[in-house]
Amino acid sequence: MERQFEIIGEALSQLGKISPVLLARLPGARNAFGLRNVLIHGYAPLDSGIVWRAATEDLPRLRSAIDNLLSGLAIDDVRIR
Repeated sequence: MERQFEIIGEALSQLGKISPVLLARLPGARNAFGLRNVLIHGYAPLDSGIVWRAATEDLPRLRSAIDNLLSGLAIDDVRIR
Protein backbone atom coordinates (compact mmCIF):
# COMPACT_ATOMS: atom_id res chain seq x y z
CA MET A 1 0.00 0.00 0.00
CA GLU A 2 2.84 2.37 0.80
CA ARG A 3 4.29 1.90 -2.70
CA GLN A 4 0.92 2.85 -4.19
CA PHE A 5 0.94 6.06 -2.13
CA GLU A 6 4.43 6.80 -3.44
CA ILE A 7 3.12 6.47 -7.00
CA ILE A 8 0.05 8.61 -6.32
CA GLY A 9 2.15 11.30 -4.65
CA GLU A 10 4.61 11.38 -7.56
CA ALA A 11 1.78 11.60 -10.10
CA LEU A 12 0.23 14.52 -8.21
CA SER A 13 3.62 16.21 -7.98
CA GLN A 14 4.02 15.93 -11.75
CA LEU A 15 0.47 17.24 -12.27
CA GLY A 16 1.40 20.27 -10.16
CA LYS A 17 4.31 21.00 -12.48
CA ILE A 18 2.12 20.68 -15.57
CA SER A 19 -1.01 22.38 -14.28
CA PRO A 20 -1.04 24.00 -10.84
CA VAL A 21 -4.63 25.05 -11.54
CA LEU A 22 -5.80 21.44 -11.88
CA LEU A 23 -3.81 20.40 -8.83
CA ALA A 24 -5.46 23.14 -6.77
CA ARG A 25 -8.84 21.55 -7.57
CA LEU A 26 -7.83 18.32 -5.81
CA PRO A 27 -8.29 18.51 -2.05
CA GLY A 28 -5.46 16.94 -0.10
CA ALA A 29 -3.13 16.66 -3.10
CA ARG A 30 -0.31 18.49 -1.33
CA ASN A 31 -0.70 16.19 1.66
CA ALA A 32 -0.47 13.19 -0.68
CA PHE A 33 2.89 14.19 -2.05
CA GLY A 34 4.01 15.14 1.45
CA LEU A 35 3.24 11.56 2.46
CA ARG A 36 5.12 10.40 -0.62
CA ASN A 37 8.20 12.30 0.51
CA VAL A 38 8.06 10.76 3.96
CA LEU A 39 7.68 7.27 2.48
CA ILE A 40 10.42 7.67 -0.14
CA HIS A 41 12.99 9.50 1.94
CA GLY A 42 12.22 8.04 5.35
CA TYR A 43 12.36 11.43 7.07
CA ALA A 44 10.80 10.02 10.20
CA PRO A 45 9.32 6.78 11.46
CA LEU A 46 5.91 6.38 9.90
CA ASP A 47 2.87 5.73 12.02
CA SER A 48 0.81 3.02 10.35
CA GLY A 49 -2.30 4.88 11.54
CA ILE A 50 -1.41 7.74 9.20
CA VAL A 51 -1.20 5.39 6.24
CA TRP A 52 -4.47 3.73 7.26
CA ARG A 53 -6.29 7.06 7.56
CA ALA A 54 -4.91 8.15 4.20
CA ALA A 55 -6.18 4.91 2.63
CA THR A 56 -9.61 4.90 4.25
CA GLU A 57 -10.44 8.61 4.48
CA ASP A 58 -8.23 10.77 2.29
CA LEU A 59 -7.85 8.53 -0.73
CA PRO A 60 -11.63 8.10 -1.33
CA ARG A 61 -12.07 11.90 -1.26
CA LEU A 62 -9.14 12.39 -3.62
CA ARG A 63 -10.46 9.69 -5.95
CA SER A 64 -13.87 11.33 -6.05
CA ALA A 65 -12.34 14.73 -6.82
CA ILE A 66 -10.21 13.22 -9.61
CA ASP A 67 -13.25 11.44 -11.06
CA ASN A 68 -15.19 14.72 -11.03
CA LEU A 69 -12.30 16.57 -12.60
CA LEU A 70 -11.86 13.98 -15.35
CA SER A 71 -15.57 13.92 -16.14
CA GLY A 72 -15.38 17.64 -16.89
CA LEU A 73 -12.32 17.48 -19.14
CA ALA A 74 -12.42 16.78 -22.85
CA ILE A 75 -9.65 16.21 -25.36
CA ASP A 76 -10.51 16.86 -29.00
CA ASP A 77 -14.19 16.88 -28.04
CA VAL A 78 -13.96 13.30 -26.76
CA ARG A 79 -14.57 12.68 -23.10
CA ILE A 80 -11.71 11.08 -21.21
CA ARG A 81 -14.03 8.79 -19.28
